[in-house]
Amino acid sequence: MESKARAMLMAAFAADALAMPVHWVYDTSKLAKEFGRVDHFLEPPKGSYHFGKTSGQFTHYGDQMLVLLESVAACRGFHLDDFARRWRELFADYRGYVDKATKATLENLARGASPVEAGSSSNDLAGASRMVPLVLCYQDDLDALIEAAQLQTRMTHNHPEVIASAKFFAQVLWMTLHGHSPSDAMEKVGADIEMGSPLKTWLETAREHGPQDSVSAIAELGQTCHAPHAFRAVVQLLIRHEGNLVEALVENVMAGGDSAARGILVAAVLAAHHGWDAIPGKWIAELMSRDHLSMLASAFET
Repeated sequence: MESKARAMLMAAFAADALAMPVHWVYDTSKLAKEFGRVDHFLEPPKGSYHFGKTSGQFTHYGDQMLVLLESVAACRGFHLDDFARRWRELFADYRGYVDKATKATLENLARGASPVEAGSSSNDLAGASRMVPLVLCYQDDLDALIEAAQLQTRMTHNHPEVIASAKFFAQVLWMTLHGHSPSDAMEKVGADIEMGSPLKTWLETAREHGPQDSVSAIAELGQTCHAPHAFRAVVQLLIRHEGNLVEALVENVMAGGDSAARGILVAAVLAAHHGWDAIPGKWIAELMSRDHLSMLASAFET
């Protein structure tokens, strides 16, 4: 399980790096024409959201996920105040795109709000996607994982849909890491969701689109960052490509929109299921922070 947990972590970062150069391109025909099939890391072109970064680097989502990993590795667990401090330091002089949720949270912290109170009202799924290092940290303690996943989400995305999504995917990741297939894990976790929760409807809609090719399915389910769209797209990708991590992540990128937030979760779940063999060695080798990530992950070896 420990090996799959590390594979899960590295795959999540690789998915973010794969999506980075074409992140938030919504026109899928234009994306395919200009970039071809994105199955390898690329340089972000001029005019893109992440221009100035180099191949193998992360979006602002991946950069925040790295800060979370650094925090839990240093503290040997999740400590909100430590994560908040490191997160603020990341954006003190950040050379990259800063989204609205981040700006709002920084403003709230600057006004004296505590990390528990400072979160924006954004319903973007990215706040939940960032949780993956917590699964490595709490792979033997589901309750602690759920609590930490919700807290780290709330710090920047204090929206009930995003916090509920964080709980859902924390449970799915934990169950997959412990031997369930992604489909089985989603079925079991979904069965326990309260009636009336929007997640029930999202799951049902995503399952209906499961057999469809992901590019067309996500065009219908929604390409955006917002949880009602991105949650369903992640579930569709996991159903459609449960046996093939590479195909899942490439199709995710080719579907356009917020491919980074979706890809992090898809990669983590599928790598937790399949392990290292599912991840192209070239992707891992070309991650700019590969050695640093490996060093941090080693803090959780038993």
